[in-house]
Amino acid sequence: MTPWRLLDSAQIPGDGTELRLYARGDEHSITIAGSSGELMGSRMHGSEDALAQLACARIAQRPAPRVLIGGLGLGFTLAAALRHLGANAEVVVAELVPAVVQWNRTVLGHHAGHPLRDARVAVREGDVALLLKAAAQAWDAILLDVDNGPEGLTRHDNNWLYSPAGLKAAFQALRPDGVLAVWSAGPDAAFGERLRQLGFEVDERRVRAHATRKGALHTLWLAGRGP
Repeated sequence: MTPWRLLDSAQIPGDGTELRLYARGDEHSITIAGSSGELMGSRMHGSEDALAQLACARIAQRPAPRVLIGGLGLGFTLAAALRHLGANAEVVVAELVPAVVQWNRTVLGHHAGHPLRDARVAVREGDVALLLKAAAQAWDAILLDVDNGPEGLTRHDNNWLYSPAGLKAAFQALRPDGVLAVWSAGPDAAFGERLRQLGFEVDERRVRAHATRKGALHTLWLAGRGP
């Protein structure tokens, strides 16, 4: 089997954790230095596609929907959102690690169809938390795929996003009948209850990592703000 080849590495701002980008043939993988397993890869992205599809289905018919995506990854969530939104949509992607944006503009872009080239997309290099706090009722949908789920893996500060304070900020940042969609590697009953306690209407889904219904089961929460 062809071995993986290290292409680049980058520090995650704030805590010194290192991301590493690997290639094997036309496959690409991003890992965390010192951790076993893959953080994200180009082969399986069915659950990321589902996250965007299910969330955007709720708001796509609005005249000019605004969508915030926390975490660029390999661009699959962004690409799926664009497929399910019309020409008048605006999609803002917040990515903390500038190198991840650069990788998507170069070696990774073809996997998701170069979604950063879409005129509907704006990139903000920084913490998605800052955008959540910036304005009330600013977004029709907020998609969070910034980590391994409600327990931050790559960065301790990500835990705030899934805390009562972070979820309250997301609730306030949504427009009426907006939706918060959250990706997780696995289930978390306490997180679903936390969403409900803050006033969200929660729909929890289990979806496969691969569109062919193969791979691990991942968890998605679709949390509606209500009118």
